[in-house]
Amino acid sequence: MELHVRYEGDDDPEKCTARQLASFDLAELHHSTPATPSGVVLNPHAEQALSPADRSESDRLVALDCSWRTAEREAFDIRGTHRALPFLVAANPVNFGNPFELTTVEAFAAALVILGERDRAKHVLSKVRWGETFLDLNAEPLRRYADCEDSADVVAVQDEYLAD
Repeated sequence: MELHVRYEGDDDPEKCTARQLASFDLAELHHSTPATPSGVVLNPHAEQALSPADRSESDRLVALDCSWRTAEREAFDIRGTHRALPFLVAANPVNFGNPFELTTVEAFAAALVILGERDRAKHVLSKVRWGETFLDLNAEPLRRYADCEDSADVVAVQDEYLAD
């Protein structure tokens, strides 16, 4: 599965996980929306949750990399099938323990696990020192999401976590 990033470049370049992935040739950065290829777009505002059923939609995952301060304002007008990641907790040092505030590498890894590519997710996370922590913190929900059949199942599992 190809990893593509619509890169805004408005966060700290030293902490930017999209740039780290690109430096290891694990993701391709795109500096404009028209240049960004279509695929399964990880969009926190999408109406459906990512599920294993989305594996057949595309062989590309696309993420928007921007500062959390501007994420609400950024347009998600990237072509493709838009899906939201379900409830997960960040392991990165800036947002550790915060739900839904994942870095680009965490978002890609979560999506890869849900889509059945756990080994690829581990490889992507190996490029950040806290990568294994992300998988450890989210082991049970990721396993359960990956076992779901479709978006409705993922939302039902997510609702269990949010109720707790």
